[in-house]
Amino acid sequence: MHFKFEDLLIWQKAMDLGENMNQMAYKFPQVELYNLSSQIRRASDSIALNISEGSILQSNAEYRKFLGYAIRSTAEVVTYLHKAKRRNYITEEQFLSYYKNCFDLLNMTIAFRNKIKVV
Repeated sequence: MHFKFEDLLIWQKAMDLGENMNQMAYKFPQVELYNLSSQIRRASDSIALNISEGSILQSNAEYRKFLGYAIRSTAEVVTYLHKAKRRNYITEEQFLSYYKNCFDLLNMTIAFRNKIKVV
């Protein structure tokens, strides 16, 4: 027994991204605990949460709205990655890896949202 959203590749990738961001944020300085660390964790977790929450709605229009929230949260994570890199909390290599994950997830989510017809 499982929920249909668990089969979605975008949900699976969003779950992975959330865990990666959580592990990365634990390594940030203590001064970032209630700032960048908390923000990147919440934004990255929000992606999978919105994908799953939207999937149980009856309306395709509502589902598209929740996918839009997931897309915006992904863009937010990208900005936090830039902040982390500028503050030298992550290496260029880490940044590029996480950035690519976000880029791919964002484009996959947009494509998925575009396939959902509004009646």
